[in-house]
Parts: sequence; structure tokens; C-alpha cells
Amino acid sequence: MAASSPLPFAEPSAPRREGLTVFVRGLILEAGIGIHDHEQGRLQTLVIDVTLELTPAPVERLGDTVNYETVARAARAIVAEGHVGLVETFAGRLAEAGLADPRVRRCVVRIEKPGALDGAAAAGCEVALAR
Repeated sequence: MAASSPLPFAEPSAPRREGLTVFVRGLILEAGIGIHDHEQGRLQTLVIDVTLELTPAPVERLGDTVNYETVARAARAIVAEGHVGLVETFAGRLAEAGLADPRVRRCVVRIEKPGALDGAAAAGCEVALAR
């Protein structure tokens, strides 16, 4: 006869996968960005955070998830394309790149532009795209 649990709770059922989040925080890139004359022809620092919400699934190997380096490569590719006028545009492009992977259900990109606003640690934006 199996021993019953001494706890007054029901026997636990198998856990249900509710979500999987992959993120990159604080990626620092130098980019040609900005709409003002003094921002043309020079690089400025961007601090980028990306959060990818994936379809819940078992992860046993790298191919079962999104590689952090893939996120960084996508951000670097946007920088390599040339000057971008607005951080909102940059964030939107990076969020779209995140959704290019069919396992990604939602992508949030936050970009800070230190030094963009006198008296503030940073200014920037956050863009969220979902399927």
C-alpha cells in the first residue's frame, strides 16, 4: 500500500509549460542615430534591452530556443545598414527581426540613448510587437 502524503494538499500534477522568455539586457552599441544636425556623421551610444516571449516548449538544446547572439547580430545589422533617424524606428526594426522567428510570440525592445537629454540619465523608447 502506497503511503499517502502527510500534507493536507492534493497530489501535485505535472507542471504545465506557460511560457519561455529569452532576453538580452544592456547591449551597448555605437550607432549613427538622430535627426538633429549635430547627430549627423557621428556615432552615439545606445543601450538595448530585448525580451522575446516564445511559445512554451521543452528546451534541451540550443536549436530549441533563440540564441542570445542572434538578437545581438540583428541589432548590429541595423547599425551596419547606416544612419537611423529615430530610436523608435531602430526599436521597431529590431522587434520585427525578433518576430521573424516563428517561435517568438511577442518581442519588446527598449532602447536608451544616454546623453540625449540634459539632466537625464537616458531617454529612449520601448516598442512591443506581437503576433
